[in-house]
Amino acid sequence: MRVTIFDYGAGNLHSLAKALDAPATAVRVEPDPVAAVDTDVLVLPGVGAFQLAAERLAPGRDAMRAAIARGLPTLGICLGMQLLFDESEEGPGAGLGLIPGRVTRLAARHVPQIGWNSVEAPSDALFARAGLDTVYYANSFVCRPDAPDEAVTAWSEHEGDRFPAAVRAGAANHVVGVQFHPEKSSVAGVRFLRTFLEDMRR
Repeated sequence: MRVTIFDYGAGNLHSLAKALDAPATAVRVEPDPVAAVDTDVLVLPGVGAFQLAAERLAPGRDAMRAAIARGLPTLGICLGMQLLFDESEEGPGAGLGLIPGRVTRLAARHVPQIGWNSVEAPSDALFARAGLDTVYYANSFVCRPDAPDEAVTAWSEHEGDRFPAAVRAGAANHVVGVQFHPEKSSVAGVRFLRTFLEDMRR
């Protein structure tokens, strides 16, 4: 199975690539948004700022959006989850608009949120199967979907601000977004990633 990480040019993707490197899986990093969708699974990583990522995405935004809409399994992590939405107050640029809503700054005194936090009320079976209930965050911004009851599959809270920890979208629920970093969330976080890949292999 080919797994492609779309590189926004913002940081080291080695730990994510290593976590995704499961048996019978070939992981590559691709900076071209059009070439990135020639894959079995697309990963939007969690490194960088929204504006830069949107600029890198722009030349292939329509192609990527169309491929995902046609059923390309996609995992968005942190910033990658935010790119599934329409826009962000962090900076200008358009997201993929796959989930209606926008990205706003955490309404908290201590921002960014860096460290471990619990996952509340997960309805996505990936959490139970991975044994993942505590996750690692490094974020200042969070997603605010227009219809949270339709998209949100788990929640977290930081200083009174309850925000989506995970979302699902797509006709076949083939699009998953997580605000936390699974690749930094211990063994259970890596298991979460590989369980997602197993599901997409079927």
